[in-house]
Amino acid sequence: MSDAESARERMVARQLRGRGIFDERVLAAMQRVPREAFVPQELVAHAYADAALPIARGQTISQPYIVAAMCELLALEGTETVLDVGTGSGYAAAVLDELADAVVSIEVLPELAATARAALAATGHERVEVRVGDGREGAPDRAPFDGIAVAAATDAIPSALVEQLATDGRLVVPLGGRRGQRLVRLRKTAHGLVETWSVACRFVPLVRG
Repeated sequence: MSDAESARERMVARQLRGRGIFDERVLAAMQRVPREAFVPQELVAHAYADAALPIARGQTISQPYIVAAMCELLALEGTETVLDVGTGSGYAAAVLDELADAVVSIEVLPELAATARAALAATGHERVEVRVGDGREGAPDRAPFDGIAVAAATDAIPSALVEQLATDGRLVVPLGGRRGQRLVRLRKTAHGLVETWSVACRFVPLVRG
């Protein structure tokens, strides 16, 4: 077993399972995706740190626990079409690709989109469709989505994303401002949206294209 594989195994055991992530599909996906392929070369030694790490253009690759928590809240079974808002490094899109049938990922910064495409292809996740655009607008041509994961903070959930959510679909987003955010899951029902609040988190803001 390589050093990276050992570090990944410890991450799953200590940071995820040890902190209450119990969805075995999520744990297995996190075990399979090599996070070191999605971080800057100078930070590879820290790929499995229990923290977010900086990437280009002032953005970050999310803490492994937060990626796992968002995926667990989406409750994916493998047949779903998922929208990933805020591609960033591409790491979360790769994990979602392990869990869903199809993933569309949107990144507002072309430089990050290009880097993410390369990392996804290098790790066997080339089927993820990475688009450059305003994540607030979603991808109406691919809607409805069974799951939507937003990897940037907002104090108001974009209406376009709610509209593109399928009935019984789940949208997970960090809600709040710079001083504090919590993950919230919205499940769309025939009678409206059902909110479930989860863990505290800290994401960069969701920006317009």
